[in-house]
Amino acid sequence: MLSIFKSIPTHMDYKGQKLAEQIFQGIILISAVIGFIYGLIIEQFGWTVYIVLGGFAVSCLLTLPPWPMYRKNPLSWQPLLPESNGESNQKPQESIKKKKHK
Repeated sequence: MLSIFKSIPTHMDYKGQKLAEQIFQGIILISAVIGFIYGLIIEQFGWTVYIVLGGFAVSCLLTLPPWPMYRKNPLSWQPLLPESNGESNQKPQESIKKKKHK
């Protein structure tokens, strides 16, 4: 049962995050404008709120899960450097004695 959850990808790349943010903001803006105009025409503020909440729900459905369209540009990481002897693992600053200030 738990292996099913581990097989679900949970990451987005940076361009996918930007696309998700743009989609989210666009849907919220469009639903707010439509809701405001519709609420103004029928003179019911409640419908404005319902339309904006519906736009919020749609935008959450489209942007929160890591859909494949948000994972098209993965980062290429540098390869792991092989370790040599144990003495070279120290940072250069660690090998220099620290001066004590009075």
